[in-house]
This record gives sequence, C-alpha cells and structure tokens, in this order.
Amino acid sequence: MAFWSQVALLAGFSAVLPLAAEAQGSTGQPVPASAEAADERVVLEADTVYELQAENSIVAEGNVQALYQGRTLRADRLVYNRTTERVHASGNVIITDTDGSQQYSDEVDVGPNLSDGYAIGFSARLADGASVAANSAIRKEGGFNALDQVVYTSCEVCETKRTPTWQIRARRAVLDQESQMISYRDAVVEIAGIPVFYMPYLAHPDPSSDRRSGLLVPDAGLSSKLGAFYKQPYYWAISEHSDLTIAPMVSENVNPVINLDLRKRFYSGALRIKGSFTQEQDFDGDGEKFGEDQFRGHIFANGAFALTPEWLWGFAVEHQTDDLYDRRYDIEGQNDKRGLYSNQPRRLLSQLYMVGQGDDYYTDISLLNFQGLRGEDDAKQLPVVSPLLFAEKNWDLGDFGFANVNLSSAVLTRDVGADSHRVSAGAEWRDFNLLPGGFTFEPFAELRGDYYALDASVSGKSEVSRAVGNAGAKLAYPLIRTGKNVDLMIEPTVMAAWGFSNVNDPAIPVEDSLLYEYDESSLFEANGFGNYDLYEGDAKLSAGLTARAIWKNGVELSSTFGRRWRARADDAFDVGSNLNGKSSDWVGSASLNLGNALNLSSRVRLDDEDLALNRLDVRLSTSLSRFRAVGQYYKIDERISPSGVPDEGLYLRGEVRVTDSYSVIFGSLRDIDDNRNARQELGIAYSDDCSRFELIYSRSELRDRTLGPSENIQFRFTLKSLGNLGTSDFD
Repeated sequence: MAFWSQVALLAGFSAVLPLAAEAQGSTGQPVPASAEAADERVVLEADTVYELQAENSIVAEGNVQALYQGRTLRADRLVYNRTTERVHASGNVIITDTDGSQQYSDEVDVGPNLSDGYAIGFSARLADGASVAANSAIRKEGGFNALDQVVYTSCEVCETKRTPTWQIRARRAVLDQESQMISYRDAVVEIAGIPVFYMPYLAHPDPSSDRRSGLLVPDAGLSSKLGAFYKQPYYWAISEHSDLTIAPMVSENVNPVINLDLRKRFYSGALRIKGSFTQEQDFDGDGEKFGEDQFRGHIFANGAFALTPEWLWGFAVEHQTDDLYDRRYDIEGQNDKRGLYSNQPRRLLSQLYMVGQGDDYYTDISLLNFQGLRGEDDAKQLPVVSPLLFAEKNWDLGDFGFANVNLSSAVLTRDVGADSHRVSAGAEWRDFNLLPGGFTFEPFAELRGDYYALDASVSGKSEVSRAVGNAGAKLAYPLIRTGKNVDLMIEPTVMAAWGFSNVNDPAIPVEDSLLYEYDESSLFEANGFGNYDLYEGDAKLSAGLTARAIWKNGVELSSTFGRRWRARADDAFDVGSNLNGKSSDWVGSASLNLGNALNLSSRVRLDDEDLALNRLDVRLSTSLSRFRAVGQYYKIDERISPSGVPDEGLYLRGEVRVTDSYSVIFGSLRDIDDNRNARQELGIAYSDDCSRFELIYSRSELRDRTLGPSENIQFRFTLKSLGNLGTSDFD
C-alpha cells in the first residue's frame, strides 16, 4: 500500500495527505473515508517540497517531519519514489516508534509503512535510558532489527563521559521488538572500557520487556566453610501466573547444592515454595567433612487462598533434614513469617489454618507442628498443636457500650512430657463515656472459664477447672493545646481493677506465657498477661502519663511512662514477667520521627526500688545525603534475664558515600557483655546511574556445636537493564 499519494509543490509545506487510490470494500464499492482512509493519512511538514518527474519521486528538504499511524520520521532530506514506494531519508534521521522508542541514523531507506528497511550509522534509545549503536542495521516488518558491530549499554553516554561504566560489544546482534529480546554473537562485556569476559552467545530482554526466562545475576565469593563458590540462578517464566528460579551452586569444599524458588498465583490466592537439596556429609566451619554422606535439604513454603470474601485458608511448611543445614549453607529466611503464627528463633513452624472475619466476628483455627534447631532441642518434647482455635462475636450495644463472647481451645500433645488440652469460654464488656470537664471514663468487665485435661503422671492432676475475671475502669484526662508551629497533648491515665484471686493452679502447664513481659503496651490492661495459661487477678492499680508533640512540618515526638501496683504478690509470675511482686518496674517508651533524617524509638524498664536500668532497647534509622544506617542497642540486666546472666549488645549497619560514586559499607553485631564482635562486615561499593558493584568481607564468630567462626568474601553486582541474562534462538 502506498505511503505517499500526492504532494503539493510548496515552500514551508504542511498538510494532511490522503491516499491516491480510493479504498474499496469487499463488494467493490467505495468505503467511506471515516471507515478506513482516516487511519491511512500522512502528515508531512518540510521547508521545501518539490517533484522530480523523470524519477517519479517527491523530494522534501529542510526540517522534514512525516507522521504515519503513530510513527514519526524526522530528517534533513527525504525522497519518496512513487514507483518503488520506498522512502530514503538522510541527515540526522530520527524515527520515533509507537511505543516511544527512538532510532537514529545517518541514512535510512524504509518501506511505505516505516517498518522495514536499512540504516547506516544506526543507534536507538530504548526504554529506561538504554541505548544500542551499530555501524549498520537492517529492519524488517514487525520490529526485527539485524545489527552489525554493535555496542549496547544502559549508562548515560555523553561528550563528557565517552566510556560508559559497562557495555556489551558484539560482532552481530538482533533487536527483536516483537519478542522484546536482544541477542548477540561474539559478545564481550566491558567494564570501564576493559574487556571482562567473552561469550559466543548472549541474549537478554530489552528494558521494556515483560518478565521472561533467562539467567539472573550470579553470586560468587570465597567462604571458609564452602571455599570458592559460584551460584548461577536461572529464571523460568512458566506462564503469566507462575515462575520458577533454579539456582545451582558449586563450591570448592562440598558437593553442589540445587536451590529452587517456585511462585504461582491462582484465581483465589497464591503459593510460594523455596527449597534446596544436596548429597553430602556434615562439615564444620573450616569445610572439614565428617559423618555419613546422605541426602540433605530444606523447604520453606506457604500459601493462602480465599474460600469466600470473608473466609480463607492457608498453610506454611518449614522443615530441614538436619538442624545446622541452614547455617552450613547460609540459607536465609528462617525467621520470616509465612502463616498465621510466627516461629521462635531457631524453631521451625509448619501450620495449616483457616481464618474468617466479618464486621462483627473473627475466627481462626490452625494445626501447628514444630522442629527444633537448637542444640538442646529434643523432637519428642516439642508439642504438636491440634488444633488451636479462637472465635469471637461482637455486639454494639449503643448507649450501653460494646460486648463480645469468645471461645478458645488449645490441644498440645508430646511424645515425652506433659500433654495439655484446654478449652476456654468468656465474655467481655466495655463502654466509653465523656465526663464533664473533658475526662474520659471507660468501665469494663470480663469473665472467663477454663477447663484443662492434663497428664496426671506429669502434672499431678488429670483435670483443672477455674473461673477468671476482672472488673474496673480507666480514667483519663487528655489535655490538648494547638499552636502555630506545634500541637501538644498530655494525657494522665489511671486504671483500677479487681479480679479473682488464686487462679493460677501450679498443675496448669505454662505453654503460652513462658517469655511474656509486662510493658507499656499493656500498662492499662486489667489482665497484664495477654495469653491464657497465666492470669492476673486480685486488685491492681496502674498510673501513667502519655505526652505527644506534633510539629506542622511533620516532626513528631511521643512518650509513655508508668507503673503498676498490686494488692498481692502471685508466685506464679517470675521476675522476668514484671508482675512478680506487689509493684511492677517503671516501664516506658519514647519515639522521635524526623523523617528521613532520623527515626528513633526506645523502650525502657527501670527497677521499682532504686530506678536502676533493668532493660533498654533503642532502635534508630537515618538517611542523610551521604549517610544511611540502621542500628539497635539493647541491654538486659541479670536480675530480669531469663538465663540469669546480663545481655548487652549493639547492632549497626549502614553505608557512607565517600564520593558521588564510591561508598563504604559497614556492619557490626557487637556482644558488649562478652567483649567480642559476633558478626562484622566491611566492604566498598561503586554505583552510578546504570550499575552497582559491591565487594563485601564478613566474619561471624557464631559457634553452634560443630560450626565455629567463619569468614566470607562476596562480590555482588547489578547492571541496569541486565538484571537477567537469558537465552533464545538466534536469528
């Protein structure tokens, strides 16, 4: 079909040109212009347009611009041959495609629809700033470009920076806009102009490409455990809704390990399965092997699926063949939350659960199974929970407040140790009232019955029944002062409650409150324990003060401080719980938010007798122009430590930009109490607009049975638009 039809011989020409031949329908009758011809029009602009009758050609010169079906061609000179229906453009030729990508050349010859032809001195600007240049290019219909003597990079290339950070040079390449792939023959990857490695074939998606199969950036380094290692991930885009990453790792000291990561989305939900496997012996921190050669591996999997708009079910699987497998191979993700419940450090948790939630109810039921990774763990003593149930129904009583009833059960069984079967049913009521003078008054009451079926040989009783409850009120006086630059709020609060006494029978096994600590988050709760096995009854009084300052520029400072008094000490509470005596320690928290400059939060626990520091936890993050870091300091006094020994440490990790391109990376986990660095990390990084390179040295002093201190050196890099290196048929 002709690209040009008629041209007027005018200077300063600008026109909309129709086709010469009138479009016809299947019956041979003319088709109205609005049906087809409107899409076949050409807009041509030029300083001068004239006709060469002997050659049957139209010539446009000076600021030539032609627009056709979303494509634009600009050039200094353009010649259209009516006989061959080809366009020859020269001088600063720019073709802008329908997707916004631009192609440049010194000279171009294209067909009637600007989709096929050849170019001399070709270059193209792709999505996200990537560019490709070649001595010559052949373009076929469908966006297929064959290039000779090619250079590709996603770095900015300008007169002041002629050598990009990285680039690919190749003898030949194919830029296929239909498949969105760039493939090379005899490719050399250069870093700062220096050839780094050669590949006879290389392919990768262009920056505008959707996800597709291919090699991902590898991971390589040196480890005192593994020796020299190399991990090469391969990403397989199975379908629009699923993908699989396969990452084999070969190392100097041990057999290869295969890592797998499968993701899949369904209409009602999604699942993810991560795992690895190998055939190997045990080995220590120096890579020395011992023991039996056997299959070893791990799996971390989870999924969640909607049954109805209010109900869903899900699962999580966490398992490894031996308890040090993750530390031997540096497997990450052990502490990630995958299901309804979170695991404890060095304890794997598998679960199957169902959750329902509506406007006035909530229900969850789950089955739990644990795997211990600690040296002292005995699999026979770890419980299987089948099931764990909680259900709650709420009512809005209008002027009479809010009420709910709830049901809970927990069935724990062990091969060795105490079994525990609990069923609980309860009800709660609370109200909110605004009193004269600005006081807020919140009365409340709760009542619950618990039944335990126990192992008499371990607990001494075959069953325990009890009733627990509290009734009381919370009184607060919020004082607010708004200002031009800052708003202030101070709220003194008092809570008083009375509950049943002697409710903690020694025969009840404490399963859900072993490490519970009363702090500022539960300062005004009637029951200081948020779980079931231990309950705080008797009379108690809490008092505290909350203050907050909010500046108009977004800066915020807030704090809460208070303590609790009890009418009677309960021997069921240990010192770590902060409820063991007639008065709790002083508890408080404070936070400061300065935006990116500083975000700080802290929690403190001061001794009730001499205000000595029993616990301090401070966390901060900052991101300034050349410095960013996260840090945490913690200190636990031996008086409240579960282990009976003090614990103090400092964690810090960050990056300092020494120049616009070079940075120093640092990290440390300092065990202050033992005067040693549990982990340290130091490295350098180079980054610019198109790449990032990191060289990191790390050392861990962790000792866990056969594993001792270890060292590691890793080289990590990211090349913009080459996050994955893939393969496809070369044409």
